[in-house]
Amino acid sequence: MWLDNNGKAFGKGPCELLKRVAVTGSLNEAASQMGMSYSKAWRLIGTIEKRLGFAVLERTVGGLAGGGSKVTHRAQDLLQRFERFEKDADAAVEQLYRVHFGQL
Repeated sequence: MWLDNNGKAFGKGPCELLKRVAVTGSLNEAASQMGMSYSKAWRLIGTIEKRLGFAVLERTVGGLAGGGSKVTHRAQDLLQRFERFEKDADAAVEQLYRVHFGQL
């Protein structure tokens, strides 16, 4: 299940990536935890931001304190809404399955 806006804009994978960025403060670390290359993660973030029309990460360039990434407030709201949507959709599909195939 995913959100679409002129192509796949947001789904389970991007949701997981952003949740991991929120915990680690690092897109590189989040991507590594998911077995994804940093460059692929950057491309994915770029596609998400383009299709959704807003930034999902605030980026800090390295230096003495080091760089990092932070999930934006809009993206945090999106994560919460998507997770609730996915939970409700799963429950609805389960109920429909029982109605149509429960006797099998």
